Amino acid sequence: MKTKVGLWMDHRKAVIVTITDKGEETKLINSNVEKQLRREGDSPLKGSYESQQVPSDTDRESRLTGNLNIYYDEVIASIHGAEFIFIFGPGEAKGELKKRIDKGELKEHIVGVETVDKMTDPQILMKVRQYFQENINPQNDRIKST
Repeated sequence: MKTKVGLWMDHRKAVIVTITDKGEETKLINSNVEKQLRREGDSPLKGSYESQQVPSDTDRESRLTGNLNIYYDEVIASIHGAEFIFIFGPGEAKGELKKRIDKGELKEHIVGVETVDKMTDPQILMKVRQYFQENINPQNDRIKST
C-alpha cells in the first residue's frame, strides 16, 4: 500500500492524516501565525509622534508572509513521502499551500483539493478515509477513473 495523506488546514493549524499499510497516524501542526497582527507600538500618546510608534502595514504584512512560509514549509516536510495527497479546508490556506507544492516535486501527488467547513479531528479522519476509499483503487493503489 502506498502512503496516502489527507490534510485539513487553515492559517491556524494543519491536521495531517497519514494512512499506510501499518495503520493511520494523525499529526497536528500549529502555525502560531496571527492573521490580524497587533500594532506593537500603540500607546495612549497621540500627536505628531504617533507614526513613529506604530509599525507600518508593510512591515506587519511581511512578518505575516514570513511566518506563513515557515508554516507551509513545515507542512510540506511532514507530507513529503506521500504518494497521494488530498488537501481540504475552509479558507485560502489550502490554495496557498497547493501553489507552493506545485513549484516542487510533490505536485504530481496531489489527487484532490476541496473546500469544506471547520471540522473536528474525528470528522477529518472520517473524511480522509472516505475520500481515499472512494477515489483510490485498493487493488493497485491507483486513482479510480470517473
